[in-house]
Amino acid sequence: MKAIQSIRGMHDILPDAVHVWQDLEDRIRHLLEAYGYQEIRLPAVEFTELFARSIGDVTDIVEKEMYTFEDRNGDLLSLRPEGTAGCVRAGIEHGLLHNQVQRLWYKGPMFRHERPQKGRYRQFHQVGIEVFGIPGPDVDAELLAFTARLWKALGLRNLRLEINTLGTPASRARYRDRLIAYFESHRDSLDPEALRRLHENPLRLLDSKHPDTAAVARGAPTLLDDLDAESRTHFDTLLAQLDALGIAYTHNPRLVRGLDYYTHTVFEWITDELGAQGTVCAGGRYDGLVEQLGGRATPAIGLAMGLERLVALLIDQGVVKPPPGPDIYLVVPGGAGTGREALAFAEHLRNELPTLRLVLNCGGGSMKAQMKKADRTGARYAVILGPDEIAAGTVVLKPLRDSDAGQLTLAQQDLPALMRARLDRQP
Repeated sequence: MKAIQSIRGMHDILPDAVHVWQDLEDRIRHLLEAYGYQEIRLPAVEFTELFARSIGDVTDIVEKEMYTFEDRNGDLLSLRPEGTAGCVRAGIEHGLLHNQVQRLWYKGPMFRHERPQKGRYRQFHQVGIEVFGIPGPDVDAELLAFTARLWKALGLRNLRLEINTLGTPASRARYRDRLIAYFESHRDSLDPEALRRLHENPLRLLDSKHPDTAAVARGAPTLLDDLDAESRTHFDTLLAQLDALGIAYTHNPRLVRGLDYYTHTVFEWITDELGAQGTVCAGGRYDGLVEQLGGRATPAIGLAMGLERLVALLIDQGVVKPPPGPDIYLVVPGGAGTGREALAFAEHLRNELPTLRLVLNCGGGSMKAQMKKADRTGARYAVILGPDEIAAGTVVLKPLRDSDAGQLTLAQQDLPALMRARLDRQP
């Protein structure tokens, strides 16, 4: 019988890698809390219409990449390909957005049927951050300051910020007409996909990966000439705030992002160390999306960071922390009666020291075999509780990582206080 394997592009995260994910997620969460963000948890499945209305009917995501199916009630549903639309839907549905400022974040798997490669998977994980109710560029700058602080806290190097403005829908409409005229004059050089999208969504041609279309796009006019005064002021103020914060950036006038709902600010944090999939964090402002999905007009900005790519970058740059080993491995030489006493003693230690990491040897084995197991776990100490120690009311404490510390025999009731003092000195 053929073994069942995981679906292509949907990977298991094995125990020896999970600690990297946990450390990354913990650091992100703690920094988000320091900036005043609250977590929201969203479903992985939404009505397909939500993504068609928000992301755009003629985007690659909606046309080609979503996992869409009809459920038993005949409803058309999709696995979420991104998190912003669901967060906006939840905000409208639960009355979180009107005349309120909300700083929200979420994490979890997203799904797109793409060709798997390094850094691009069919199930991938993101942390998303969304801010509602603040129209000015100050929150744009703060969001970018948050990301810059996060990279520094993680110890990541060689990340660069590219930034652009898409202006208002009115300025983009003027630009759209000029862009169509430009690409029409180069029709013979465009690929079939670009020709199909030319009159529906010409901005998509600016980030085309087809070499012929990309070459034409390099000579296309930029949006800056069509910006209204308000959009230009918003963008210039944002750049001045980034300069004041010492956050380096590159203005990339061809940066448009892949989703239709963006307005004003768009940005990407990029690395050259992950091959073609170099964007590790991206986002922008989407002031019209709440109204587009049925709510009242609400300014908003957000970002998403890809956890797979950040984990890969942490590993490649050698800034991964080793997983913590147990504080104690409880060695239990002797028979079944010893095992019962050891189990009770282990639970007593856990009651006395709630943060204690303790592994109890289960399944028997000789003293020598158990000590080898203790060493392999990376435990700081072995605590030996055999028949002689049970009879005397003692334990043996043997350091496994500190060669200068000697072995001790002490009363069982004295071990919690000693371990509390030693564990308090851990870095």
